[in-house]
Amino acid sequence: MEVRIASNAGEAATLAAAQIAHWLRAAARDRGVATMALSGGRTPIAMVQLLADLDVPWPDVRVYQVDERAAPDGDDARNAALLEVLGEVGAVVHPMPVTASDRPAAAREYAASLPAQFDVVHLGIGDDGHTASWPPGDPVADLEQPVAWTGRFNGYDRMTLTPGPVNDARHRLVLVTEGNKAAVVARWLDGDRDLPITRVHRSDTVLIATGDVVPDAAG
Repeated sequence: MEVRIASNAGEAATLAAAQIAHWLRAAARDRGVATMALSGGRTPIAMVQLLADLDVPWPDVRVYQVDERAAPDGDDARNAALLEVLGEVGAVVHPMPVTASDRPAAAREYAASLPAQFDVVHLGIGDDGHTASWPPGDPVADLEQPVAWTGRFNGYDRMTLTPGPVNDARHRLVLVTEGNKAAVVARWLDGDRDLPITRVHRSDTVLIATGDVVPDAAG
């Protein structure tokens, strides 16, 4: 795993956006279509806004969600607004169908829409060590099907990619800019198997973090 340290959250967002744009351009050039799965939350908002302004052949990019809360369309709890930013510049977006009445069928439908292999998967990390929507103790991170539902997690049921498609991706980028996550990131880097994020393969993974998250890696 490659670790890159930024001086602040703005620089981290800039580095992450530039790296993802590089991967997407290369994928579109080599295969005609580039595919990305995007995690939600507050941390990637600046990254996605910067990414939308970069030189990327957006009509050739397909954007999916890593996870989504089961909340009504337009609800502030939803992560789909991040995809809309990229849709506005021409990317083809694939939001998770979390309002469907038949949840198992919705998961199968979304799984059928996935590419054979993602070019890029963006991830974050929670202060409990979760990534995507793989809560500690939830069996979702051990399932073989590519898309599944979690149990109740921080107030919401969630649809999520499972480790299979995440680890099959050509590239993974983990963005962490909150200093209060330093302890859990240190545990992850030390290989603490109790953390769901340790299911993410380290090869072909780039961690971009601020110095208050991974201070010992600077330089």
